Amino acid sequence: MSHSNFWRFTAIAALWLSQSVAHAALFEDDEARRAILDLRQKIEQLSGSGSAQSKTQGEEIFKLRSSLLDLQGQIDLLKADQARLRGANEQLLRELSEQQQRQKDVQLGLDDRLRKFEPLKVNLDGVDITVEPAEKRDYEAAMGVFRKGDFAAAQNSLNGFMLRYPNTAYLPSVLFWLGNAQYANKDYTGAVTNFKRMLSMVPKHVRASEATLAIANCQIELKDIKLARKTMEDLVKTYPDSEAAQAAKERLARLK
Repeated sequence: MSHSNFWRFTAIAALWLSQSVAHAALFEDDEARRAILDLRQKIEQLSGSGSAQSKTQGEEIFKLRSSLLDLQGQIDLLKADQARLRGANEQLLRELSEQQQRQKDVQLGLDDRLRKFEPLKVNLDGVDITVEPAEKRDYEAAMGVFRKGDFAAAQNSLNGFMLRYPNTAYLPSVLFWLGNAQYANKDYTGAVTNFKRMLSMVPKHVRASEATLAIANCQIELKDIKLARKTMEDLVKTYPDSEAAQAAKERLARLK
């Protein structure tokens, strides 16, 4: 190999080495090994290209071999750096994922807390009303006591509910069931008061005819037959198509 060719090869090799170092981070392990093997092969070919070599050629071959070792070392360092970067990146991704999950949990918790205070639409006795979540919960709890047949406890629960929510949209329903609990507890006067209060609030309530009949029943228990008869007659006139009106007619016939 001529001296000029040797220097041209050396320059190309040096450029290749610099490019290899610059892009070593992109190499896969197999690609890096192949690059090193190719360079070694070229050095061996250069070393064996002639029976005699000049001192300068020998020095350049030595330098090229040193560069090869440096390249190997740099690639090893870059690989180590890549491994550390991958580890750091994976850690950052884990931390990011954990942070995102924490944020989701916080948001869900906040949404849950907000929902606890967000007004609810409820259909009660065929009418849509708006109530607070706690209000709905306490009403259902009081009605749960009534359904168990513990009318003394139900009376206390329903009275307590009205004290906590004096302006509640549940009030007509609460008055109706409270009147029924009082009737079961033989508090006929109290029952009449609450049934009448309900009717004065919502005269066309779906349970208005039942409340009117209940008033008549209380009046019968109080031995005021004349007033009971008048109440049932008004019931038949006001709610003629109701089941309560039919029951009132039958009872009026027996009272005669």
